[in-house]
Parts: sequence; structure tokens; C-alpha cells
Amino acid sequence: METSVYNPYHVAQSQFDKIAASLELDEGICQILRQPMREYQFTIPIRMDNGAVKVFNGFRVQHNDARGPAKGGIRFHPMETLDTVRALAMWMTWKCSVVNIPLGGGKGGIICDPHHLSLREQEQICRGWVRQIAKNIGPVCDVPAPDVMTNGQHMLWMLDEYETIHGGRYPGVITGKPVGMGGSLGRTEATGYGVIYVLREALKELGISHTSTASIQGFGNVARYAAELFIQMGGTVISIACWDQADKTAYTYRKKEGINLDQLCSISDRFGGIDKNRARDLGYEVLAGGAWIEQDVDILLPAALENQINRETVKNISKTVKIIAEGANGPTTPEADEVLKQRKIFVIPDFLANAGGVTCSYFEQVQSNTNYFWEKEEVFSKLDTKMTSAFASVYDLACQKKLYMRDAAYTIAINRVAQAVRQRGWA
Repeated sequence: METSVYNPYHVAQSQFDKIAASLELDEGICQILRQPMREYQFTIPIRMDNGAVKVFNGFRVQHNDARGPAKGGIRFHPMETLDTVRALAMWMTWKCSVVNIPLGGGKGGIICDPHHLSLREQEQICRGWVRQIAKNIGPVCDVPAPDVMTNGQHMLWMLDEYETIHGGRYPGVITGKPVGMGGSLGRTEATGYGVIYVLREALKELGISHTSTASIQGFGNVARYAAELFIQMGGTVISIACWDQADKTAYTYRKKEGINLDQLCSISDRFGGIDKNRARDLGYEVLAGGAWIEQDVDILLPAALENQINRETVKNISKTVKIIAEGANGPTTPEADEVLKQRKIFVIPDFLANAGGVTCSYFEQVQSNTNYFWEKEEVFSKLDTKMTSAFASVYDLACQKKLYMRDAAYTIAINRVAQAVRQRGWA
């Protein structure tokens, strides 16, 4: 039964348990892999602009580093929880494994809302987070990156604080940095483009035209660049759903003949919110936030939040939908997955579909450590190769074993990490 309270960590563990049982993993390996190896919780006292001291709570979870240094973003969110960070760290382990890059899984977070913080206050929070964890991250043990409501500037403040503490230059300690300061060309587009690279391969395998239609949830970097490349490929995006910061409500913006991406970008804010009144003036229908999932399209692309396709919302998916490409982390609950299996909707699971971001972060780490940087087209070419190869491996196993795509992806990813654990002699 799906409970009323969604816990992403419990979902991540249940997904692991299912595959571990099918792989008949040893109990010791199961115990190692179903929980984080290390967790850090700490307080970050900050003197605010008004002179008062406010204490923020920070986290860093390192799920597993058997295949390489932990890797994962740092998110700012007012509702952040340790269980969310644990789940995301676990998913990062599988994500790095499924695309076969030599990294493990980690994740970080700070309970805060940057909408209500000055840049100075945000900088102090970033530096405070690093001061608390500086001994436990580094180029060869744990490499953070941006995530929800963090960006290259936040990463640069963190890098500067780390280098100040350790007395040297360590550009490989953090990825997602600005270009020119150790960042990689193509990183901004990488996650969204990666979604479309694997979607392109799925369309080929299923014999579906590239001139298909899609509905997307989200309007951040993942959704925007996925929409951009999908449209370039010949597809049509008929609706975009996103949060409106003005009235704290989500809306779906629909234009049946297809959205104009540049137009919507011109009326959006830096957090991915769209001005609904200006959207109406431009001829968009403004629908309820959940309407994105009800559209009569070929493809659904959840690229915003977890728990969006669940026991209730899965009932609203149109009969026209053939593919779901999960740009977000954990957008589908296990109960909804069962319905999607029954309906034979082809799902490209999150930790495969959105692995373009961490793959490009790996490219940035390599470039920073060698102090040699690639041109954007080389980055995209390497990214396409990695994503295409990963999709092919998962799809081939799914066909051979008659597995659901999510199960096939987990089987490959968990197997690789379990093998590394065995080879290291940990179990």
C-alpha cells in the first residue's frame, strides 16, 4: 500500500531490496548497499544582514565509494530532510554505476530558502557548510556539485573556502563551477540533453517518429534544455508546468500547436517560474499545475520534483502516452510503476535518463584535475556516447531478460557496485 507520507529514502531502499533479492546478493553486501556508509549533520551559524545570528542545518551523505569518490549535488531547500538526502545519495550511486563512470554516490543539503536570502547571506551559508565538512570532502574522496536552487556562484564560494582552509588550489574538489574558473563547457545543458539522447534511442527502438509530442513538468535547466533539444530533433512540446513564485502555485502552460521556448524563457525568472499573466497575453492556456500529466501526447517528461507520478496521478495519464522519460529524481512511486508496467508504457528511469549531469560533472572533474579543457562539441560528443552506450546496455538486458527498464537499469548498476565491494574485500 502507498502511504500518505512519501519518504524517498524508503522508496530507494525498496527499489534496492527488490533487485538485491533477484540477484541473490549476500546479506553482508545488502547491508552495505542499502544504507549510507557515512552521514554528516551539522549547524551553520550565520550573522544575517540585520545583525541577528541565525542557525541553518546542513547535511552531507556519502552512500558508497567502492567504485570511486562520492559524487553528488548540494541543494538549498526550506523543506530539506535527511531522508531526502539519503535517497538522493543512494540514487547517485546507481546513476554513476549505470553510466559506468568511476564515481560513487553522495548528496548534500542545507535547510534554507535562497528566495529570502541576500547574496551575502548565501555566500556565508556556502562558506559555513564547507567549514563544517572540509575534512570529509576532496578531489579523491567526495566531490560536491550544484543541485536544487544552487549554481556555479555557490560552488565557487565553496571552492574558495575549501582552498583557503587547505592552502592550495584544488579545482577538482567541486564541479558545476563557472566556465573560466574550472567549469566545463556544456555542463548547463548536460542533464537536459542527456535526457533527450536516451529518449532518441528509445524512439528508434520503439519505432516512434522523432516528430512526436511531449508534455514537460519543470522549467529549470533540465526541462529547458531537454525541450530545446527535443524541439531541434523535430518534436513538439505542447505544455510546460512550473511553479509561480508570485502566488506560490504551480500552473501548466499549454499551446496545442507547440510552445515557443524562447518566448517562455523571456517571461521566466531565475528560479524557473513563468509569469502567468504575460503567458496568457502570449496566447497560452493557463491550467492547473497537475494538468501536464493529463495531456494527449506521446511522451511525458517529469523534470522537476519527486513523487509526481503516484497512485492517484497515474490514473490521469492519457492513453496516447507511450514513453515516460524521467528527468527528475524519483518522480514515480513503486505503486505507480506497477500501473505503468500493466499499461506497457516504456519508462526511461530517472537514474539513467538524467545521468547526463553527473557524467558531465565527471568530465569537469577530469578536466580540472588535468588542467586541460575541452571544446563544447567534444563535451557533447563524449556525453552522447556515454548516454547512448548506457541506454543500449539497459535496453538489451531488458529485452533479454524481459525486464521492466527500471529493473534492468538497477540490475546493471547494483551488480557493478556489488562487484566492486566484493573485489575490495568489504564483504
